[in-house]
Amino acid sequence: MRHLIDEVRAAIPFDADDARVCSGDCAGCSQKLLDYLEGELEAWQQRLAEGDRPSLADLSRLAKTARKIHRVLVRNGILPRVADRG
Repeated sequence: MRHLIDEVRAAIPFDADDARVCSGDCAGCSQKLLDYLEGELEAWQQRLAEGDRPSLADLSRLAKTARKIHRVLVRNGILPRVADRG
């Protein structure tokens, strides 16, 4: 879980100014999505610090949420498109 949290924090610009500004034309509110994901990451960091052990389902849920938010940020122009790794 710690590794997943580190990967998400590295891939998503939580502190980028352009991610916090509403352009009016978007596929989802980038600011609200970033706030939500940051809250989820912080909650898991707290749980891990308290000794909680995540299940495989917990890991899967967080990864799925992060992927969906990443896609919205790409659609909104906050993150660059990445070439397929096929």
